[in-house]
Amino acid sequence: MTAQQYEAWTRPLRKHPSLTKAVLCINKVLTALVYIAYPLLLLVLLLQNDARFLSVFLTPAISFVLVSVFRSRVNAPRPYEQLDIQPLIHKDTRGHSFPSRHVFSSAVISCAFLSISSVLGIALLVITALLAVIRVLGGVHFPRDVIAGFCIGLLAGWIGFVLL
Repeated sequence: MTAQQYEAWTRPLRKHPSLTKAVLCINKVLTALVYIAYPLLLLVLLLQNDARFLSVFLTPAISFVLVSVFRSRVNAPRPYEQLDIQPLIHKDTRGHSFPSRHVFSSAVISCAFLSISSVLGIALLVITALLAVIRVLGGVHFPRDVIAGFCIGLLAGWIGFVLL
């Protein structure tokens, strides 16, 4: 992604401040939705004494730690650091862009839901894809960051919920 590409992608949003506000709002609402749904799923499984609780808890937790360590070691710059752009999503973080932890977390949580309910899991995967697009349009991640986050989240979910 170049600065010119980013500007071209976000030009329609920048021309209409209400669209920019809508994208920022959707980013917050979808992120909150995923991060509220996951503890609720854990609570339901715990209250029902469901044997799947442990894998639904441990798979995202362990993979989140592993992705965080990897991301810290790679310490890739964010688009607003590397390119001369003004991001739509304000963030002061330096580095730690690859892979996107928002998208990774949402993807692995989607897999947890898939292991319980295919309808909810698919809905969350759609939300994850939308979050990925918003994180790129927001200027806080490169496309490679969100693609890697999505793929690693799916892989972690597949390992945790299918193989184990």
